[in-house]
Amino acid sequence: MKVLIVGSGGREHALAWRLQQSSDLTGLWVASGNAGTAGIATNIDVSPDDLDGISAAARSLRIDLVVVGPEIPLAAGLVDRLDSLGIPAFGPTQAAAQIESSKSFALEIMEEAGVPCPQFRTFRDQQLALDFLGSHQGPVVVKADGLAAGKGVLICDDRAAAVSAVQDCMSQRLYGDAGDTIVIQEFLTGPELSVFAFTDGEHLSPLVAACDYKRLGEGDHGPNTGGMGGFSPPEFWTDDLAMEVADRIMQPVIQAMSRRGMPYRGVLYAGLMLTAEGPKVLEFNCRFGDPEAQIVLPRLASDPLELMAGCVEGRLSAVPVLWDAQDYVGIVMVSGGYPGNYSVGFEIAGLDAGLDARFNKEERGTIVFHAGTRVAPDSDQPTVVSSGGRVLTVVGRGGSLAEARATAYHRVEEISFQGAYYRTDIAAVEGRSAVWVPGPATPAG
Repeated sequence: MKVLIVGSGGREHALAWRLQQSSDLTGLWVASGNAGTAGIATNIDVSPDDLDGISAAARSLRIDLVVVGPEIPLAAGLVDRLDSLGIPAFGPTQAAAQIESSKSFALEIMEEAGVPCPQFRTFRDQQLALDFLGSHQGPVVVKADGLAAGKGVLICDDRAAAVSAVQDCMSQRLYGDAGDTIVIQEFLTGPELSVFAFTDGEHLSPLVAACDYKRLGEGDHGPNTGGMGGFSPPEFWTDDLAMEVADRIMQPVIQAMSRRGMPYRGVLYAGLMLTAEGPKVLEFNCRFGDPEAQIVLPRLASDPLELMAGCVEGRLSAVPVLWDAQDYVGIVMVSGGYPGNYSVGFEIAGLDAGLDARFNKEERGTIVFHAGTRVAPDSDQPTVVSSGGRVLTVVGRGGSLAEARATAYHRVEEISFQGAYYRTDIAAVEGRSAVWVPGPATPAG
């Protein structure tokens, strides 16, 4: 099979790395890719958001499968466009991608399916939202309904903060059209968990889970980011919890989508809060997370092409899906100033070019996934420079979480570029890896 991956971040590098290992692969292209994907695939100069360009490239290259990484082309209908051209694509249709592109839609699906989630109200009028807050003094979560690059979720400790968040979304329009509709949601407490499943619209693969860190600073302080690191599997991810999430959350949502005539095919990502009453859904995403993909895809022990084709063709139940039990920890290295203003174009030292790019360093138990990188065109020798906010995800593997964490941080310390920043508390024992003890189960609905 000839495969085209859509996207240019760490997630897409991880997808390229894992697909490149399939014995069924005969050609691999990435639109538009980065310096890492350039080492294992052919980058093409087409923006992931250019639906016409992606479609034309897929036809010209006679691609057998398009794998869509980011949410924006999915929400814009890239899979539908490719399907109309007879080109198979791994990812949900535009209608099904509403599970991420519209938070109010996702909550409606959860209500219909009886899936445990926070109490919520949806507003399209700012004054009605402010009136509602007049009788809700406690902490709430205000969310821009549409896609806001991970920045449209505002945790508000009191009414004043909630009022400001509503105004930021609806009158200040800090998130553009995404904030024309907002959701005000109950504030929940407990460990957070990212859960992923492959699905063909009817069947689910065995679930896989990870924990990620969204705040910039140590101890989960500072502004939200696209993700500063993560680990998989969490210590509290047991067979019983996996079964509960599959039976009470993932499968009911898949069935509800099918009843609505919008079968969901691809990867379904549930962001969960493990409350005293049991798991509750904070949000759904219509693709692999980033940086979760970088720590989950190395755990995939099944052939990725067979798996993705099984989802597209509706035969997932016949495909064995296995997950490696070893521990993986990912550390994200970012440009100084991220997620605000930052500078790029700095040479990245310590990559050991030619090895990290091709992942021949498995014997050391580390993998370096590129995100905001490019090869400098004017250098005598191939030089990788920074080109974005999130630059690299350094992944360590081990027989325990502590071993994987130590391996990842040792590799991080070997890499440098001007202004580089990373958190030092990813997967710390006293942090997110604490064991979760569930409370009594609450029936769905």
